[in-house]
Amino acid sequence: MAKKSLLSILFFLLVFTQGYSQETKTLRLKIEDIISSKNAIVGVAINGMDVKDTLSINGQRHFPMQSVFKFPIALTVLSEMDKGNLSFDQKIDIKKSELLPGLWSPIREKYPEGGTLTIAEILEYTVALSDNVGCDVLLNLLGGPQVVENYFSSLGFKDFSVKINEETMQNNWDLQFLNWTTPKEANRILATFYENKSGLLSEESYDFVWDVMKGTKTGKGRLKGQLPKETVIAHKTGWSGAHKETGITAAVNNIGIVFLPNGKHFTISVFVTESAENLETSEKIIADISKATWDYFTDK
Repeated sequence: MAKKSLLSILFFLLVFTQGYSQETKTLRLKIEDIISSKNAIVGVAINGMDVKDTLSINGQRHFPMQSVFKFPIALTVLSEMDKGNLSFDQKIDIKKSELLPGLWSPIREKYPEGGTLTIAEILEYTVALSDNVGCDVLLNLLGGPQVVENYFSSLGFKDFSVKINEETMQNNWDLQFLNWTTPKEANRILATFYENKSGLLSEESYDFVWDVMKGTKTGKGRLKGQLPKETVIAHKTGWSGAHKETGITAAVNNIGIVFLPNGKHFTISVFVTESAENLETSEKIIADISKATWDYFTDK
């Protein structure tokens, strides 16, 4: 009797898991076709609201985050706000000496002599405009990159590493790989904080960060590239530029939550590394994957 029960369970599990894989088989084949001819390594993780709508390609591979790490940095700052250690309207003086010329910074463009901004303003510059100066100001405020990693580690996110700030990362090509995550973990971070089931964010912090993510201005040719113009996406991008000698690009990334016309959403993280393609082609890889995923969910 026990043997029959065990066989029944094994048969159920086989049918059950095969059913799950069949759900996204067509989408997987489309994505594999998109990336098969490209001279790049691509990592993808996709999660719909139904557990059956899940797939990953190179989902557990370590990819350099580049500016994608600004989203977890923002979440760490918000957690400190919710503890009462920081506040949205707290003013921070940014000195001219911090406005390093080698870093991408809309803050520097607006305040070339330095200025005083609230933490809320710095967060918006850092996430929505991917400001590198703002990023490092926030990391200094927290006590360094390791504080971000420690926070996420305490929440159970193990495939995630933040060791250096933007200044260090932009000045040494090899060190960017110290800040890494996996497509699956990136999706898990997005979903955990969007669903907010454990109350990790207060209502104010939750509304703030997702409004800012929806207002991201970078990466228009990536996840958003081929979707209807009115599509709402809460997302964060990252880009390494190309190596001066080899021409290889270490990171063209985009992670986010895409909101569908039917009121549902899907979570998607696409990382492109070791790319010998130009930026336009690498971004199109992400756009093509995003469009294939959009078509899959809107046709269901």
